[in-house]
Amino acid sequence: MALIVGLTGGIASGKSTVSNMCKEMGIPVIDADTEAKLAVEPGERAYEEIVAAFGKGVLLPDGEIDRRALGEIVFNEEAKRLVLNSIVHPEVRRRMAEKQRAAVETGARIVILDIPLLFESNLVHLVDKILVISVDRDTQLKRLMARNDFSKEEAEARISSQMPLVKKAQLADAVINNNGPVEDTKRQLVTILHKWGME
Repeated sequence: MALIVGLTGGIASGKSTVSNMCKEMGIPVIDADTEAKLAVEPGERAYEEIVAAFGKGVLLPDGEIDRRALGEIVFNEEAKRLVLNSIVHPEVRRRMAEKQRAAVETGARIVILDIPLLFESNLVHLVDKILVISVDRDTQLKRLMARNDFSKEEAEARISSQMPLVKKAQLADAVINNNGPVEDTKRQLVTILHKWGME
């Protein structure tokens, strides 16, 4: 029986770093953001439903979905955001479940589901354990400003739009403190995975 671990954190907390460490250790990682992008490619079911719901105005000249145009529509209207989520979320879950099944069938002992909005989207039931990557607010702010070239105000707004990391950490089965050097983060990860039964 494989252990399904939900990996989550906040924006610029270092979740991708930990996700890549898991991949390097040979642990299958299924990324919700990647699956969300693939789910809306031309020809996919969610793509057809988005075009039917929002019209051809949300398409780029090459037929791909114009994420910015769609984003502007749904961020300003709650009802339209709910429509989009009702199209995309079930497809993402279906794709992730398929990959999880395949990983388990090939003998994976641990499978990581990388889900940024694990708590916000009420997907806790999909996993056996929750691993939260945490940083202090100052570090998070500095990293986000550097990574995305945001002003302090823009970075603050993005961080504030998510559930506070402190709260996520309280709901987790284990927390990696990612304030320090990358070696320290890896050491914490290995310790947690060993405790959870990975040889």
